[in-house]
Amino acid sequence: MRYFKSSKIQSIFFLSILFGGLILYTILRQTTPIISHTQANTLFDNNKIEKIVLEEPYLRLVTIEGDFKVYQEAINKSAFFTKYTVEAEETSKAILFPLYLIAIALGGILYLHFRTNLPKHESKNEQHKEVAHSSLFPTLEPVRLLSSDIKFSDVSGISDVKEELEEIIDFLKDPLKYKNFDIRLPKGVLLVGPPGVGKTMISKAVAKEAGVPFFYQSGASFVHIYVGMGAKRVNELFARAKQMAPSIIFIDEIDAVGKSRSGLQNDEREATLNQLLTEMDGFEESFGVIVIAATNKIEVLDEALLRPGRFDRRIHISLPDIEERIKTLAYYLKHKPNRVDLQKVGRMTIGFSSAALSTLVNEAAIHAMRKKRLVVITDDFESVKDKVLLGKRRVVILTPKEREIQAVYQSAKAVVATWLDVYFEKIGLIQTTLSAQESEVRSKSQIFNTIKVYLAGTIASRIHFDEQYINGGADITEAKALLHKALFVYLLHDDFTPVAKDEQSLLRSHIEETKMLITLLKPAIDKVTEYLLEYENIDQEKCREVLREIF
Repeated sequence: MRYFKSSKIQSIFFLSILFGGLILYTILRQTTPIISHTQANTLFDNNKIEKIVLEEPYLRLVTIEGDFKVYQEAINKSAFFTKYTVEAEETSKAILFPLYLIAIALGGILYLHFRTNLPKHESKNEQHKEVAHSSLFPTLEPVRLLSSDIKFSDVSGISDVKEELEEIIDFLKDPLKYKNFDIRLPKGVLLVGPPGVGKTMISKAVAKEAGVPFFYQSGASFVHIYVGMGAKRVNELFARAKQMAPSIIFIDEIDAVGKSRSGLQNDEREATLNQLLTEMDGFEESFGVIVIAATNKIEVLDEALLRPGRFDRRIHISLPDIEERIKTLAYYLKHKPNRVDLQKVGRMTIGFSSAALSTLVNEAAIHAMRKKRLVVITDDFESVKDKVLLGKRRVVILTPKEREIQAVYQSAKAVVATWLDVYFEKIGLIQTTLSAQESEVRSKSQIFNTIKVYLAGTIASRIHFDEQYINGGADITEAKALLHKALFVYLLHDDFTPVAKDEQSLLRSHIEETKMLITLLKPAIDKVTEYLLEYENIDQEKCREVLREIF
């Protein structure tokens, strides 16, 4: 018994037993890979399953290629149980599990027994060492319940999506009103937009206006090296939200855990995603919980997340235009003594997100203090703008000449799209939300009109400035790709047998037709150009007004 006289030896002895048990537990948990419901259904359809073993909350599928686990709630259990033999959990694992738990308990008892013989001061030292050693083991960060003081009036640039958000707020305030009319609002709302546009602020504002608890979690925090930890965190998060319903769960950068599943195995991430899908499917039991998630990479998200019944409502948030930037600057400057020309600063910050504007205001204030001034002035912004822009893409830093080129280019696209009835939401100096609506049955005219819109900017710039610019490269590539697809995929050709020469001939024909359109619509393009130079963005309804005035 002399080996246990030292408190240090006791700690090492106990930790060795506990750590060995945890390693054994991890090995047992990771022996069988977890697969998605799609992969399980493929095994089912191809008759590759020999038998099924129940291992709560999983089903272990025994196949010729090896064993796989799938969440029971992710598949149609009745179909699997009818077709294949079902057995209980293997006794070997069932016996091993309590055995190593007993070993851990025994080690703890021995540790406590010898600790009671230590002097009081030594026992206190031991407690400090225990805290230090506890960091060796994986722990879950507690679910974060945040308070929010942000209102809609504090968030600028969301006027176009405010109606949808107010609908969600009303639902959270009075869910029974909707339930009595048998109305089901979306379980999940996906905020899509570039970094820094205020997606988190918008979610906090919704929580504040609705007066409900706001649970925050980043997508990256769900990802662990220990299998099962992410799924456990998801379970705890949703359990807390259900207890405090009505409430909001906000998952930032959901693409970290919600990426599209592929053949490459990642047990932990897929298990976490499966748990997230399962929790969202179980919302009928907890009426009044809404999940709001944010991403700037919607294209990488798994289709199961985007299907109806989960994140089926998407709100696109774009970079602020000049009016929205001026409001944002005013908000960040309201507690700072200043003599700032907001119009001038607003025009010099094209392409800035709300987060970038916040940083810019702060840097300008620091610059003013460094110069020992008592107020922030416009020159402070001009001095620090390049510092804030460090690392940003050059395309958004427009000189007056570049603004004019972009205005002509984008106005031609907007006017031609409106004239040819090609739908778009908003066209601005530095971004285009041109979205020719996809459908199963699109006409030849619709596709060819969309090609003309892609060509319009470059052709208008060449006519107006007698010069070509590189800003049209992406649109020209898009036009040629769509033309190639129209001929060789959709076979939109008179005799259904196109050749390369037909593609070249048709492209030249589209260019000539677009030139004639640009000439015809020049008065409208000039007017829209002026509008873009002043307001930076234009929607299709405004373009229709311009065309009606002139034609």
